Amino acid sequence: MSSDTAPAAAPPLTFTGRDGKGILITEPAMRQLASLMAQQGGDTVLRVGVRSGGCSGMSYTMDFIAASEIRSDDEQYVYEPAGAPAFRVVSDPKSLLYIYGMQLDFSSALIGGGFNFTNPNASQTCGCGSSFAV
Repeated sequence: MSSDTAPAAAPPLTFTGRDGKGILITEPAMRQLASLMAQQGGDTVLRVGVRSGGCSGMSYTMDFIAASEIRSDDEQYVYEPAGAPAFRVVSDPKSLLYIYGMQLDFSSALIGGGFNFTNPNASQTCGCGSSFAV
């Protein structure tokens, strides 16, 4: 029997930190982050957080920082992509309140490509995908 509907795409494989916590990172985002981390060189970590601003009230931040800049109250998560070196992601406790359970994905599409955030805590998001409200 033939069906006109295509099978639903499988959800992307996601990873959490080694301890099972932290933000969810999809396989494409893991590959991209591992590549970017290798380009940074040295003992570098990825800081993920939020700040006030953006068109919906809050916006996501992602920056590479030196490991020496990790603050004592930061939460640290280790991610281990297949075939690439492990890397660390840090976040401050205030940001974690807003991004806990968030999924970070990456698309190489020419339009709309780049890192994308899916946040179950957001009550509203904007078209740019990097701003939200709770």
